Amino acid sequence: MRTTGSATARHPVQGRRILKLFRPYRKSLGAVAFLVAASSLVSLINPFLIREIVDVALPQGRTGLLSLLTLGMVAVAVANSSFNVWQTYLSARVGQLVMHDLRTAVYSHLQRMSLAFFTRTRTGEVQSRIANDVGGMQVTVTTTATALVSDVTTVLATVTAMVLLDWRLTLASLVVLPGFVWVSRRVGDELRVLTRSRQRQFADLSSNVQESLSVSGIILGHTMGRSRSLSDAFAAQSRKLTDTEVRASTAGLWYQSTIWVVMAAMPAVIYWVAGLTASGGRMAVSIGELVAFVTLQQILFRPAQRLLTIGLDIQSSLELFGRIFEYLDLPIDVAEPERPVVPAARLRGEVRLHDVSFRYAGAERPTLDGIDVTVPVGRSLAVVGGTGSGKTTLSYLIPRLYDATSGSVTIDGVDVREMSFETLSAAVGVVSQESYLFHASVADNLRFAKPDATDEELVAAAKVAHIHDYLMSLPEGYDTVVGERGYRFSGGEKQRLAIARAVLRDPPVLVLDEATSALDTQTERAVQQAIDAASAGRTTITVAHRLSTVRGADEIIVLDRGRIAERGTHEELLTLGGRYAALVRRDTEMAAV
Repeated sequence: MRTTGSATARHPVQGRRILKLFRPYRKSLGAVAFLVAASSLVSLINPFLIREIVDVALPQGRTGLLSLLTLGMVAVAVANSSFNVWQTYLSARVGQLVMHDLRTAVYSHLQRMSLAFFTRTRTGEVQSRIANDVGGMQVTVTTTATALVSDVTTVLATVTAMVLLDWRLTLASLVVLPGFVWVSRRVGDELRVLTRSRQRQFADLSSNVQESLSVSGIILGHTMGRSRSLSDAFAAQSRKLTDTEVRASTAGLWYQSTIWVVMAAMPAVIYWVAGLTASGGRMAVSIGELVAFVTLQQILFRPAQRLLTIGLDIQSSLELFGRIFEYLDLPIDVAEPERPVVPAARLRGEVRLHDVSFRYAGAERPTLDGIDVTVPVGRSLAVVGGTGSGKTTLSYLIPRLYDATSGSVTIDGVDVREMSFETLSAAVGVVSQESYLFHASVADNLRFAKPDATDEELVAAAKVAHIHDYLMSLPEGYDTVVGERGYRFSGGEKQRLAIARAVLRDPPVLVLDEATSALDTQTERAVQQAIDAASAGRTTITVAHRLSTVRGADEIIVLDRGRIAERGTHEELLTLGGRYAALVRRDTEMAAV
């Protein structure tokens, strides 16, 4: 089992692209900005109310003014609280909608990727991008943007108010801000590196869990006696992730502690500066103004410190956005045509591969080379050959899991690359060697092929696949839950369910990729009966390992190193005495053992 993943290069992130994600929610963001600005401005009223209380109301004993000023302070608190409630609700809603858009965009994009991408990418890695990376941006997209607007507004308004009170004290207060910015940039660079490492480790951990805790992984681990070593490997990965998390959480902790010390000491500095500006026993500012100024100073430093934290959050989120955008920017190598050909009537099912060649990325030689074969409507073609001859690859070209490197694959004369995915999937049914079943009921698995299928259609398809009687013998019948990947059913039963699912769509073309190769002889006969029934009246392409299943095919082609070495019927190829005859002898000898 693979427990590590390859590191990907850092993906550049443009701020404009991130802002574009929020564009559909401009009105809500406008309301948030208004509420944030209102809250920030209203909060500045209190220091001036305090100044009037200290300098006027209390010294002069004006109880009426004192009552009015204190009621004003209460009103400010009520207004602030109301603004904050609505602002928090709207910003959380917008943030969650942006996360929803990102998750669905990544998932939809991956649904359009070809089979090649998933053969080289671990499932756990994909899951981590959708769950961990998008989830990790929750704080940023739900609260950071709002906090940024709020804190910037508060800082600007507070500095303005401080200048109005005394410009000299204001300069003394702002002298430390450049140091704050320097600390933020230094810690931010460190945090970006840690975030990139942390998300890769999350992906490795997710892949390990997905592989080792699946049904197949549990069986393999237990039967190989590797359960303890797998647990040890997981513990080692988890410990490594823990160390990275601790480093990320404490990044720049000493720098930030220094900032807190400076903030705590600033009131003392202001009192000292105010004393130095005194002349003739009189200070340049009144006691009320000094108290108001220190209050404003505390209002200033709180959002200033939060802006540093927000900067660190943004640095971390840029890495997460980069990982998400990396997937969104993956090229679609099997794309749906912009203007697909719409068949005038239901496709009949004539399949032709014309001078088809195919080469996997990075391969030294083509997997298929110059394949030219036609399967008339309702006829059958069997594809045989040794391991690595290109049999399965050929079968993947018909439903367009891959695109031919050169040449064309057509159905009723229409290139499959010119068809919409909906038209092509309706025309071609596929049953592979490993039949995938969801952890759901039999009926739900069958209806995956046709969501609006009636119960009668399910029964008809199951009867064609020779599985109906068995299903009816189960206590819950078609409502029986098949289990993870169908493990409550045998291999033959899963194959027959897969055949029933393919038949339910009623495709004119049926592709069978070694559908019986992993079954015992008795089960193979039962599945073959289902295949014969499902193939009746359809164009059928069968990739076979056991030649006993293809003797009745209308034409058999023998592949060797990606080229057609022989072609003909079973009898013709036996008479020829070439590669096919050798394969038949091999099967006969193996059956006799």
